[in-house]
Amino acid sequence: MLSYFINKIFYAALTLFGVVTVIFFLFNVLPGDPAQMMLGQNEDSHQLAIVKAKYGFDKPLSTQYLYYLNDLSPLSFHSKQADHYTFLAKDKYSAVKLVSIGDVNIALKAPYLRESFTKQGKKVTAVIGETLPNTFVLAISAITIAIVMGLVLGVVSALFKDRWLDRLIQVFSTFGMSVPSFFSAILFAWLFGFVWHEYTHLEMTGSLYELDDFGETMHLRWKNLILPAIVLGIRPLAVVIQLMRNSLLEVFNQDYIRTARAKGLSEYQIIIRHALKNALNPVVTAISGWFASMLAGAVFVEYIFGWNGLGKEIVNALNTLDLPVIMGAVLVIATVFVSINIFVDIIYTWLDPKVKLE
Repeated sequence: MLSYFINKIFYAALTLFGVVTVIFFLFNVLPGDPAQMMLGQNEDSHQLAIVKAKYGFDKPLSTQYLYYLNDLSPLSFHSKQADHYTFLAKDKYSAVKLVSIGDVNIALKAPYLRESFTKQGKKVTAVIGETLPNTFVLAISAITIAIVMGLVLGVVSALFKDRWLDRLIQVFSTFGMSVPSFFSAILFAWLFGFVWHEYTHLEMTGSLYELDDFGETMHLRWKNLILPAIVLGIRPLAVVIQLMRNSLLEVFNQDYIRTARAKGLSEYQIIIRHALKNALNPVVTAISGWFASMLAGAVFVEYIFGWNGLGKEIVNALNTLDLPVIMGAVLVIATVFVSINIFVDIIYTWLDPKVKLE
């Protein structure tokens, strides 16, 4: 068990290292000077030189890459020279000094995602920390809708195979998979937030927390979660229905199911005790992938509904070329992907005894 987890963590670290490398070089080949992006129209030659020295933009690209790895790494190296970037950077986060080797301090710290270009030196971790919880709430709500309704409709569709109810569910599932999320978001916002507003009392736009009419107090608005959660959950719901139906039909043809029926067990007992658990493997795979992708795929849904989540923040950062926020958000999403994949591998060992940790 221990070697299994060590192996998984090792490959996860390699994956994240690759993501960091791609992110850094992808965004650093873009035209434009990051220092000029930070200063905007207020730049002058003196300020430009200060910013470049502070953030290491005056160094070769390979050196900047090492600085970026040093910022992200929990185990980091800091020069004792006051004019050195790594010395200045250590003031941006809390680091615990471990040992000194010559002119270098080795310290333990949390990953440092640097500062936003457009938010007056605000840390990227603070920006993501303010928006990521809203995206998690939205993603969890959407995937819960997809799981609950998908499992129920998938089981019903399998039990009524080739009947009118099965065909109706299949039409809904096909429609849900084929319609893009941004189109569904616009349609739902217009219908339920505008046309039928007097009946639904839902708004076209809104976030989880909103200011009151006096602009002083933040209030929790759960009703603003309904439309974006439904829209974001439509496509995974359609996928879960199809996978659950096909997997359950395959399980129904197994010998042990026929044996259970021959023993006189009811259809409910057969589904709950024997069929459902063995049919969940492909569903778990789909759910894990969709949940992770929702953090990135919620961009359009959040922007259309005005939901103050990570997706909307990424769009705003792209519009203003706020590279640290974009790079930090992509890295956080990649970390969530890797973590969920490890968690799913563990779930597999519970769902299927044939899957061995070795």
